[in-house]
Amino acid sequence: MIIENLPQEFKKALPVINEIEEAGFEAYFVGGSVRDIMLNHQIHDVDIATSAFPEEIKHIFKKTIDIGIEHGTVLVLFEDEQYEITTFRTESTYQDYRRPDEVTFVRSLEEDLKRRDFTMNALAMNKNGEIVDLFNGIDAINKKEIVAVGDASERFNEDALRMMRGLRFSSQLNFTLEKETKKAIKEHRALLGKISIERIYIEWIKLLLGNYRNKGIAAFIETQCFNYCPGLENKKVELERFLELDESKIIKDEETAWLLLCYLLMIEDTSTLLKQWKSSNKMIQSVKVGVHQLRKRKTSDWSVDDLYQTGSEVISFVEDARNILGKSHNKAIVLSKYDELPIKSIKDMHVNGKDIIPFLGEQPGPWLGDVLSELEEKVLHGIIVNNKEELLKEAKAIRKRVKEND
Repeated sequence: MIIENLPQEFKKALPVINEIEEAGFEAYFVGGSVRDIMLNHQIHDVDIATSAFPEEIKHIFKKTIDIGIEHGTVLVLFEDEQYEITTFRTESTYQDYRRPDEVTFVRSLEEDLKRRDFTMNALAMNKNGEIVDLFNGIDAINKKEIVAVGDASERFNEDALRMMRGLRFSSQLNFTLEKETKKAIKEHRALLGKISIERIYIEWIKLLLGNYRNKGIAAFIETQCFNYCPGLENKKVELERFLELDESKIIKDEETAWLLLCYLLMIEDTSTLLKQWKSSNKMIQSVKVGVHQLRKRKTSDWSVDDLYQTGSEVISFVEDARNILGKSHNKAIVLSKYDELPIKSIKDMHVNGKDIIPFLGEQPGPWLGDVLSELEEKVLHGIIVNNKEELLKEAKAIRKRVKEND
């Protein structure tokens, strides 16, 4: 097969291919970008594989960066673009199910392609648009199947993350796991326990954000890979609730994905779950607040205090989640109400402790926090205006009242 009209991303990279070939080496476009041509998908990163060894690539191009030279990858800076160029390679045994014990550089394209995960990703293309398909990847794409290259058990024993990648591709591409490939995932699913959670995290989120997430989630459940992911053990019934959601409503961001997951799985301690997944502190806090508000919205509308305590970002996640859950929602109106709040945080107050202490002529103490909290509450609810003079006057009245009641 020949691609007659190469996408612009490939045309821009042709001079790089030419430079390598003029130096006496082979060079091909490889991997997901070639697959995406076949699928008429948007092209993202264009990767190049070559028979040239890393030091030879560095000799050919003036500007390079060693981003993974021990694995054969050199970043080439060429005409305001960046290209990852990787030497053809073979890999030895995998003792830890994720990294080869040894990488050997070779001059053979076939040897390089046979170590890849799935046949649709084992395609190569030369500068003339001619597709090199040694493992029937085009047939798999036409059948919309995810097929392991060679022996599926060997591929998953080499890198167990490939099982999650297969499930993720199912969600992103609307492909089905080929029979033997699925069988091997079921057989080797426990190997996911050997993989760092950070790597699984990336594939899991991509699965949830896929345009065909139900396909990926259904395969995730069927293969029982969920039993080897933190906090999802024995959650088959809860995970199946995802399949009841309207798949046409795409989950657009990671925060909403976690929010829905914790909500549907009825996770009470969201912080512990997300810590197990090595999430950022910001994510942990956002999801904790978001789940609380999502549950609260089942029985009541947004209050002024809820809006204030939640913030615009998490409000957006909650309203998006309600949309996907098929609940009433109106993000624009809710965010408009948030925008109308007189203050968004205590930092917006026109007085602070440094103003109040000299005005009242007192020493700092716990009383100051109490006064500021009451001022914050009154400004938020429109009882007093956010004006320095008015706030100082109110602070004096609050302090006087507290002293009289002591």
